[in-house]
Amino acid sequence: MFRYYLKLGWLSIRRNPLLSALMVAAIAVGIGASMTTITVNYTMSNNPIPHKSEQLFAVQLDNWDPNQDDPSSFEPPDQVTYTDAMALMRAKKAFRQVASNRSGLVLEPENPDERPFSVDTRNTWADFFPMFEAPFLYGSGWDEAADENMDQVVVLSQAINEQVFGGENSVGRSVRLNGMDFRVVGVLKEWLPMPKFYDVTNGPFDPTEEVFIPFTVAIEHELPRNGNTNCWKPTDGDGFEAFKASECVWIQFWAELRNEDEKREYMEFLNAYVEQQKELGRFPRPMNNRLDDVMEWMERQEVVEEDAQVMMGLSLLFLLVCLLNTIGLLLAKFMRKSGDISVRRALGARKSDLFRQHMIEAGLIGLGGGVLGVGLTLLGLKGIQSLFGDIVDNLVGMDWVMVLTAIGLAIVSALLAALYPTWQACRIMPASQLKTQ
Repeated sequence: MFRYYLKLGWLSIRRNPLLSALMVAAIAVGIGASMTTITVNYTMSNNPIPHKSEQLFAVQLDNWDPNQDDPSSFEPPDQVTYTDAMALMRAKKAFRQVASNRSGLVLEPENPDERPFSVDTRNTWADFFPMFEAPFLYGSGWDEAADENMDQVVVLSQAINEQVFGGENSVGRSVRLNGMDFRVVGVLKEWLPMPKFYDVTNGPFDPTEEVFIPFTVAIEHELPRNGNTNCWKPTDGDGFEAFKASECVWIQFWAELRNEDEKREYMEFLNAYVEQQKELGRFPRPMNNRLDDVMEWMERQEVVEEDAQVMMGLSLLFLLVCLLNTIGLLLAKFMRKSGDISVRRALGARKSDLFRQHMIEAGLIGLGGGVLGVGLTLLGLKGIQSLFGDIVDNLVGMDWVMVLTAIGLAIVSALLAALYPTWQACRIMPASQLKTQ
């Protein structure tokens, strides 16, 4: 019977092509508008490392200004100081731990005819690559000894390896960064965690860094910092050494804790560390250490901005308006078929049979609207990309989950819109219509 109802629905759609096209268009426009904002919100709130997100924790220590007007609003900074980062790294209390910051260096190609260019850089530690499961095309990350010995080693992105070495296996070769030679130990495959959870402070939707070098090397040679730096009081002196000893926060710190016991023990360690620092005159505010896993951290940092959520709500309201128009069109279409409906009823068709027939017809209209709506969504995303440029490149992709969501939402919306018109069609009395036939 389902195939028979499909045939009837398709014949009915073809019988009134203009009216059917208007309904498909109404649903498609609503789907296109709503799915454009839903797709952006979906990308922004995506779990970037789902099988491990509950084991990775952003570390916050509240070393901040005690002189704020409202003590109840005290929030720990989202980064840590150099003093605290090094103390936590030396303690090695987590299964893995990483302190890192964003930087920018100048890469000098081997070919003297090519001009040097800047590369987005991350200064980090050996644990970064296994902790965040960065995939490698060639080689691997460096080891702990390289951190301790301040070896000048580097991991390149696939794009930089293509640009500098033509995509060949460059492990063992050398690149010159800021006038220093670094030995390539690994090349990453294309890797774009979205959002870039390990550094939401400096741009959760920015591309992954192009070059990775040891944090200790960056400190030893006082390489530049491109990331966010905040200070609540002046440094005690001038120069880089004074900056390192200051209360300025500029380093992201993550710990990998595999279970609740490890998390509890690590929090106890953090509390003990802060108590010790309080005795030295630091951490003037009440203790407020935090460990947030990946999804908690993105929520706390409001990675999905309120404006985006408001826009999604407005687009869903627009979809509702489109469905109200669809209801009117379906009602007009089904009422024009009152003669056919009466004949079917007189031949023995039940109301339930008519209900299924018309709901399947509405489902076909929804399917058409969904397919067209996917196309409009892609146009909407391209429009956002054209309007805002490269800054949103990582937010305007539409994967198969979103494609299926769009089609499913269109079909469900069409079925909901068809409930009232179908109910009215099923109430048509055959006798009143057959008298005029």
